[in-house]
Amino acid sequence: MEPDNNSSAEEPSTPGYRRRGVYLLPNLFTTAALFAGFYAIVASMNGRFEQASIAVFIAMILDGIDGRVARATNTQSEFGAEYDSLSDMVSFGMAPALIMYQWSLASMATMGGQWGKIGWLASFIYTACAALRLARFNTQVGVSDKSYFQGLPSPSAAAAVVGMVWVGFDMGIEGPDVAIPALVLTTLVGVLMVSNVLYYSFKEVNFKHRVPVLTILVFALALAFASIDPPTVLFGVFLLYILSGPLLGMVRRLKKLVRRKPA
Repeated sequence: MEPDNNSSAEEPSTPGYRRRGVYLLPNLFTTAALFAGFYAIVASMNGRFEQASIAVFIAMILDGIDGRVARATNTQSEFGAEYDSLSDMVSFGMAPALIMYQWSLASMATMGGQWGKIGWLASFIYTACAALRLARFNTQVGVSDKSYFQGLPSPSAAAAVVGMVWVGFDMGIEGPDVAIPALVLTTLVGVLMVSNVLYYSFKEVNFKHRVPVLTILVFALALAFASIDPPTVLFGVFLLYILSGPLLGMVRRLKKLVRRKPA
């Protein structure tokens, strides 16, 4: 019996035929980050806020690894970039907003009036801003200055939100007791994500170059300090990073004013 000319066995030799598939290694890390974000949502629904917060930080680590693995193995692809954005939306958009809502903002309904609506609206604002931030970032790839991010990166925003939850849980603070600060923080970091405030990207740091031994010592001391109280240290570090954008912007404006001043 003669083979069918339209069978799939003939497709590889057909001119213009492109074999479909995705790179395995970087997308495995992206999938793991997506799983961590999904687990964080489920854990928060079950009231396990410490595990949920830690899962978001794990997603941050995995999100940083997948891009570096793709570049190191030369396996970057448009599929990988889109998949990474969808994973980020779950891990750094949906998960932090729902964790904060379940831990603190949902309790605002007991304050009466429209406070309950304000609580879930703040969570939605954060989620929408995260989606807009990721969409804007994707359209600016290859165009914007790699030294700085335009707007607060979504992983840093997520770290601030879940960091507050983790610190509160670790110190025995009940979410309803800090509902107003939680509302302010969630809304503020959401707005900063879609702002024009510039944040240093650390992409110019080259880990392949030689550094003084003192640098390794400082890094070791930082790790030791962080191990004493991880939630407080991580929350403090990301709060400082969030404040660094507006502060650096003010410094730049002051320098421009000084230059314009007549001698």
